Amino acid sequence: MIRSFDCFYGGHVEMDDLGFEGLPVDERIESDAHNATVLEEARSFAHIMDETGYDTLWLAEHHFQREGYGGIPNIPMLAVYLSQVTERLKYGCMFNTVPAWHPLRLAEDYAMADVLTEGRFRFGVGRGYIAREVETLGSPLDNDEANRELFEEQVDIIFKAWNESSFSHHGKHYDLPAPCPHRLQKKLEEITLVPKPAHLPVECWQPIFSASPRGIDFMIKHGMKGVVPGGGRTTEIAQKWQEGLARAGRDTELGEDLALVLQIHLADSEEQAVAEATPWSQEQLKVLAPLGRMPTLTQEQILSTYNGKAAFDAGLPTVEDRVRDGGWICGPPDHVFEKICDIQESFPGLSRITIAAGALAIPPSAIRRDLEWFGREVLPRFTQVK
Repeated sequence: MIRSFDCFYGGHVEMDDLGFEGLPVDERIESDAHNATVLEEARSFAHIMDETGYDTLWLAEHHFQREGYGGIPNIPMLAVYLSQVTERLKYGCMFNTVPAWHPLRLAEDYAMADVLTEGRFRFGVGRGYIAREVETLGSPLDNDEANRELFEEQVDIIFKAWNESSFSHHGKHYDLPAPCPHRLQKKLEEITLVPKPAHLPVECWQPIFSASPRGIDFMIKHGMKGVVPGGGRTTEIAQKWQEGLARAGRDTELGEDLALVLQIHLADSEEQAVAEATPWSQEQLKVLAPLGRMPTLTQEQILSTYNGKAAFDAGLPTVEDRVRDGGWICGPPDHVFEKICDIQESFPGLSRITIAAGALAIPPSAIRRDLEWFGREVLPRFTQVK
């Protein structure tokens, strides 16, 4: 039964000149001052969500994005700040790019945030998908196997650091603690993370993209929960996740321990919502397709996103396509409520929905409006059910 509704904010600024006819992505350079407005935008979302009964504001980690699409390099730091200006709303990482960190620094930062927010911070891990970010910060990305291998070792270290009173780790990429003397004579054998999270076990989330058995089994080994995109692959991914839990000895309902990420836009009619969302959807394609986030597109279609005129004739997915596929819900509150009820019926174990799939390029002013409207007229129909 769906009980928790969240928002995912990827950290983009207010923009105009969007869509296939708008400014090319690589020509968009926002000022330092405008890029910094993502912090105030996050605060404004947090206030709305805190007042209207949402559960969690999820934030994305990004680096070096002068174009204005992702301006939050440190999620734990922002979460601590936002927890001080709200009363009950939780905050989460969707996701910390683990290969961009030393795993012990990330473990420490999360533990600090957990203590300072009094348990209002959720952890989330990802492998990264933007070479400019991951490779610049010293880790592989284009070599998928090397990236996965590093990521898995890092995550193993993070959970050791949290869950063991002291620990050592000797792997391919990390030798912990460092082979150095301690207090001149004593050889250092183990180390202890200080502070530790105040709330154990740590609730951890990870996106499920390829749904490979290796990836799913790794998540289940660490007790993680999965984040899945709305759309045509949702059922397939949910079934593979359920099968993975069964391999681990758990009998679950479809959708259990998953969070479903949708893009919801409210308007007085479906037609109006689709029309308003069209340039936002086009901008998402312009940004994400060249980064490999649209695996069903051909190389020709991806290249067309660099050329506004060509993009219109390339057979790229439209908002209408995404609505039919189930990844987007557009329309008035009653329509949105009915669509979520359909999802609830299809995934009886599902308890959490995120109503903004990163919201990339959707003006923050429009996100605020959707959050307020959904919070007043849709969310209470689920959360007030006894």
